Amino acid sequence: MEWLNYHHFLYFWMVAREGSIVRASKELRLAQPTVSGQIRRLEEMLGEKLFRRVGRRLVLTDVGRVAFRYADEIFTLGREFVETVRGQAAGHPLRLVVGVTNAVPKAIVQQLIEPALQLGEPVRLVCREDRSLEGFLSELAVHGLDVVLSDAPAGSELPVKLFSHLLGETGTCFFANPRVAATLHKRFPGGLNGAPFLLPGRNAALRRSLEDWFESQKLRPRIVGEIDDSALLKVLGEAGVGVFAGPSAIEADVVKRYRVRVVGRVGTLRQRFYAISAERRLSHPAVVAICNAGRKVNFRGK
Repeated sequence: MEWLNYHHFLYFWMVAREGSIVRASKELRLAQPTVSGQIRRLEEMLGEKLFRRVGRRLVLTDVGRVAFRYADEIFTLGREFVETVRGQAAGHPLRLVVGVTNAVPKAIVQQLIEPALQLGEPVRLVCREDRSLEGFLSELAVHGLDVVLSDAPAGSELPVKLFSHLLGETGTCFFANPRVAATLHKRFPGGLNGAPFLLPGRNAALRRSLEDWFESQKLRPRIVGEIDDSALLKVLGEAGVGVFAGPSAIEADVVKRYRVRVVGRVGTLRQRFYAISAERRLSHPAVVAICNAGRKVNFRGK
């Protein structure tokens, strides 16, 4: 059995964290050739490249991102161990690593995660974002993440079985800048014909639902943008670029935060949100808290 050389792993972690061999070498007080040589040896041992060059920058490969998650946890635990032995740490926090797809609105993420942060024990939250669900599922399968919050369930294309836990569902609201909304509110949904509209990105479940709904209603809005990030989509809507759709469950939050008005509501245009895990029976206390709160509180009556 070939053992992992933790010195090599530490050098890799420092380069990934600092973003360059130059900065990592200064932090480690080692020569640059020494650091780069040790990383090459680690790559040779693993049989995989951990970095690739993009211009002058070093970017983690897919394997490199998985390695960094493990390295981050290993060396964080090591530091906490030393602090505990020295009597500097009050206790070992529960680590919760959550992947969030960009299609899930930030207000819903906050509502879902909040119960996990209110457990009786301290929780250290690590939250990662990705444009697509597929970007997270392989990490979830190798336990690089504890849970993924998504607007769609996991598909069956991966060889590893993953489990999708429905948190709740809600109808859909259409929002716009007050100036735009004033011209559309009384003519909804027909007023959407030819109106400027901001669609979610192609990876969002709401994108497909909206296109089907437009087709069923014989509506042809003028698409002025396709935005992956749900927060940016709302900011553009606030600026008057176009109408946008969001969950009815956070209608009041969207109106207040982005200073927009409701153009119309469609209760039959449903949006669903899921917690995806690598286990059917949840055991992580913080993940259990997220799922319980989602089912009981966040979407009831919406």
